[in-house]
Amino acid sequence: MLLLALPASAAAQTPGPAPSSSSAHPAPAPVPVYGYEVVRTFPHDPTAFTQGLVIRDGVLIESTGRNPSSVRRVRLEDGVVLQSRELDPEYFGEGLTEKDGRVFSLSWVNGVGFIWAADDLKPVSRFAYAGEGWGLTHDGTRLILSDGSATLRFLAFDTQAETGRIAVTLNGRPLRKLNELEWIDGEVWANVWQTDYIVRIDPASGQVVGVIDLTGLLPRDQIKDPLDDVLNGIAWDAQNRHLFVTGKNWPSLFEIRLTGPR
Repeated sequence: MLLLALPASAAAQTPGPAPSSSSAHPAPAPVPVYGYEVVRTFPHDPTAFTQGLVIRDGVLIESTGRNPSSVRRVRLEDGVVLQSRELDPEYFGEGLTEKDGRVFSLSWVNGVGFIWAADDLKPVSRFAYAGEGWGLTHDGTRLILSDGSATLRFLAFDTQAETGRIAVTLNGRPLRKLNELEWIDGEVWANVWQTDYIVRIDPASGQVVGVIDLTGLLPRDQIKDPLDDVLNGIAWDAQNRHLFVTGKNWPSLFEIRLTGPR
């Protein structure tokens, strides 16, 4: 199901003939759709193909793709890159998360992940996982990985071994292209690649419990390639309850506040 085709209410649509009155079941509650308002705009490196984003002690930690891919520490206020580590050329950088002073980052198709020291991005170790790596976050006890499909995978922190999976659905249908992830107030928030939407996922059921429509966040005249320069990057400052979002090759990073639902 394409989010681009969602009606404003994100109500469930069931194909086929309507059930008879004797066999009809109550329609599921519509998934709420939220809007946004911009609180503040910050500069962002327009050459950064953003893959993962977190904020730690007021500093952004960001992973970028393409060649060279990188992991970097970025000053929020002016977008200045304070420190950067490039990945070897064979690795296309993907999602990233941080816990207890360790930064975990992914590569796209190599099945190799990296662990860095959060303070200086010094390489610590590597780990292996099956399949592709897209987005990465954690719930405090386990890593959560997306691979572009409708599945989220759970990995043990210490060994990075897979411990479980969950299928993500919107109105009962698989929702694919889950990309950059962030853990916010007990939910997994995920960018849906090549759309203007972030979805809020219940990690127990896999059901999408909310859709955030960020259409128009970056003015169209600042988007050079609509298929490439897409929304991607969610950072949650839990202490101050500030939400930041950006996109691939975007010249701006936004602090936003949700509105609605509508």
